[in-house]
Amino acid sequence: MKVLVIGANGQIGQRLVKKLKDAGHNPKAMIRKEEQKSKFEEEGIETVLGDLEEDFSHAYEGVDAVVFTAGSGAQTPKSQTKVIDQNGAIKAVNEAGKAGTERFIMVSALLANRSTELWSEPMQHYYEAKSTADEHLRKSGLDYTVLMPGRLTNDEGTGKIELSEEIEVDDRTITRDDVASVIVAILDEESTFGKDLELLQGENSIEEAINSIN
Repeated sequence: MKVLVIGANGQIGQRLVKKLKDAGHNPKAMIRKEEQKSKFEEEGIETVLGDLEEDFSHAYEGVDAVVFTAGSGAQTPKSQTKVIDQNGAIKAVNEAGKAGTERFIMVSALLANRSTELWSEPMQHYYEAKSTADEHLRKSGLDYTVLMPGRLTNDEGTGKIELSEEIEVDDRTITRDDVASVIVAILDEESTFGKDLELLQGENSIEEAINSIN
């Protein structure tokens, strides 16, 4: 499967393209800068230049699925969060529809589909952006999954997770490595289509967690 990874130069994205390639898929890394090309191409990974603030429809050529894992970052001004996490994500969904690319995985955030009372004041703009983009995807008619990981870490992946439509929120985290592994595992798993899936570290293997989804 040819998979466009939007946000391939991010911390999840870099892990994801390698895991997709190792799993026999054909990742296409969408990056913003020419100087980012070499590290992907050295790994035998196709790249395409694209900017979420401009026209990036060319990136969808020949693509079977899209993973949106771009993000504005914790230090980014609130206005840029709306530009990337909301408006950029919405454009990515719309371009998938135009291109006839039906499979779309959105990397969102735990709590984005929960009551706004659970959103801390400093993060409210972030959750609003994610929530708006997620809702646009749900209404798009695409074979979507909104993946909602909790607080991310750069620890080595454990392969042990909890994945379900609603998780009891606590102080657990999730490694970026495990998030990338879950994306690869659910890519063509039809039981995950049309669902919001929350993700934290847990006690089940990734395969067991996916098999438990109805």
